Amino acid sequence: MKSYWQNYIDGAWIDGGAGRIDVINPGTGKKLAEHALADATDVDRAVAAARHMHHSGALSDLRPVERGRMVQAMGRYLLENIDDIARTLTLEQGKPLWEARIEVEGAARYFEYYGNQAETVEGRSIPLGKNYFDFTTYEPFGVSAQIIPWNYPVEMTARSLSAALATGNACVIKTPELTPLSNACFAHAAEAVGLPNGAVNILCGLGQDAGAALSAHPDVNQIVFTGSVPTGIAIAKAAAQNVVPCVLELGGKSAAIVHDDADLAAFENDVRWGIYFNAGQVCSAMSRVIVHDSVHDALVGRMVGVAQSLSVRPGIEQPEFGPTMGAMVSEAQRDRAADMIAAAQEQGAHVATGGRKPNISGAFLEPTILTKVTPDMTIANEEVFGPVLSVLKFSSDDEAIRIANGTPYGLVSGIFTRDLDRATHAARKLRTGQVFVNEWYAGGVETPFGGYGKSGYGREKGREALWNYVQTKNIAIRLKG
Repeated sequence: MKSYWQNYIDGAWIDGGAGRIDVINPGTGKKLAEHALADATDVDRAVAAARHMHHSGALSDLRPVERGRMVQAMGRYLLENIDDIARTLTLEQGKPLWEARIEVEGAARYFEYYGNQAETVEGRSIPLGKNYFDFTTYEPFGVSAQIIPWNYPVEMTARSLSAALATGNACVIKTPELTPLSNACFAHAAEAVGLPNGAVNILCGLGQDAGAALSAHPDVNQIVFTGSVPTGIAIAKAAAQNVVPCVLELGGKSAAIVHDDADLAAFENDVRWGIYFNAGQVCSAMSRVIVHDSVHDALVGRMVGVAQSLSVRPGIEQPEFGPTMGAMVSEAQRDRAADMIAAAQEQGAHVATGGRKPNISGAFLEPTILTKVTPDMTIANEEVFGPVLSVLKFSSDDEAIRIANGTPYGLVSGIFTRDLDRATHAARKLRTGQVFVNEWYAGGVETPFGGYGKSGYGREKGREALWNYVQTKNIAIRLKG
């Protein structure tokens, strides 16, 4: 582990105009390293480098298959260096080492997928009669600004960077200040595969400084942001001043509806992955379970068993897949979650298991399940972003859907039932961008992802994401005679 990490602009590693920032290992609470901290001048340099590279045509003028091969090669670079990348990710973010490896593998999959998609972005011809030849083309926006969250810094960067590069854009990435170290792998990957200088620029800066400067920059042509609703609103306002399109993924309060005919034994695995993977710090986490009152007690017993089976300890001590959970990203984030649990208890919720800070150093919180939660409680409406599951009851299908739709969010939802007609009806009624039936997180890189309401707008993943990074141009030619 290096003691000091730099920003990467126009093919060079540089210091930051705002000095340095400490990166803390949440598994120990101790300082891990320092990172260069960018200011508005650094943002100007990065955007100028990206803009110059784009205008040169060094990437956008390539035959798409050539761009696609470089994008795919970046994914292979990640896999070839997975041991080092995963270790860095675990030390700065807190997740188990085996989870970090899954994240790096997921990041590589994005580069594989969008590298394959590069040569499929095709226009069409439009018939206007014999005297015209009319057709459409797709052109990259130019400079794509990408503001990355701390919970999946490698995979979330890969998600937007791969699609942007495949369509010929130049990118400026602002890393999260809590987890900036692992993003260096993308600069090394860009160099290794021969991307031109300025195609990938990576800097760490505070949101109110570098993030604000980037989102309001007049030479940025498109913005991708994943994070909180207040920050997303601020970015959208800044972008609107320059009439710049955004893709905003802003979290959720996602619900799983468990019917009386559901396979409760199988659902235990959904609880494991849905709320305790990455210590619940997932935008699409299964933070609410809405269960039929006839199976409530049986399901709670099973879910408590899952929570109590997890061993909570530093992620670097967890190299092998198993029933383990690491630290949350910071003590501040952990304390916020603990405070929300306490407030829920004051409002009448019952802690079925967990709810406490273990007596060990680091940002740890026990896997928690709250019962006796009602739809009007704060815990049922606000995102915890931690390993905290709220359980609510329902007695009719309509009531379940009403509760599920009762928050301002609409990212994902789930339905667990053996009745396909019931599942299909519910899927049509649920106001979320993605609906899982009988498996939380069903799908993959190929399936579009994005939300309704305060969960944001635009779609990531799948072919739908490609259209975030291109503009449609129509060319109409008047022919003689």
